[in-house]
Amino acid sequence: MALILNIETATKNCSVALAKDGKTLAIREIATQNFSHAEKLHVFIEELFAETHLKLQDLNAIAVSQGPGSYTGLRIGVSAAKGLCYALSVPLISVDTLELLARKISITDGIIVPMIDARRMEVFCAFFDSNYNKIGETKAEVIDETSYQDISETMHLIGDGAMKFKEVLTDAKFHYYPEIEFPSSNEMAQVSFQKFQNNQLEDVAYFEPFYLKDFVMLTKKS
Repeated sequence: MALILNIETATKNCSVALAKDGKTLAIREIATQNFSHAEKLHVFIEELFAETHLKLQDLNAIAVSQGPGSYTGLRIGVSAAKGLCYALSVPLISVDTLELLARKISITDGIIVPMIDARRMEVFCAFFDSNYNKIGETKAEVIDETSYQDISETMHLIGDGAMKFKEVLTDAKFHYYPEIEFPSSNEMAQVSFQKFQNNQLEDVAYFEPFYLKDFVMLTKKS
């Protein structure tokens, strides 16, 4: 038996789920424009344990979304996860954020292309097959009307980044899912459990999020 706390804060969605043996027992999440992660994350964790009548000490591991995504969101999630791992002496598991987003849909043909908004015309994206195997490297990519011209397969574009290009990528091969904006901790349950079983764990002391791009501080001009 494995009880795992799953934390997803890489996007505007602050999402936390408690899962047992790969199945979600309870979940809390909220997506707001003004990132509420710092205020909501620990509150959500407390609510999960109150709802399930379990204790932090019952946990076998903590899983966290590793990125790419929001610099601030990733820092908050990873810091919380590492703090709990230290306090409870349990292992840390990391999960690819784009894989979590890809797992929001099920396909029988084509390619899943999860896209996380990286501002302007840029997205964090990768390619996944119908079994959620990554078949292309994760990129920070600027999208225009010439993107993916060499691909003939059906492309399932999902995430808040994808919807920016519905008027740009208009070929019939592009399929959009406007109802799916962000990854969720719910899809982490099965992945984190598999990694726990396979002993695919992180070094808590040295683990860092996968930012993909350097953080740039924007300042107002005087």
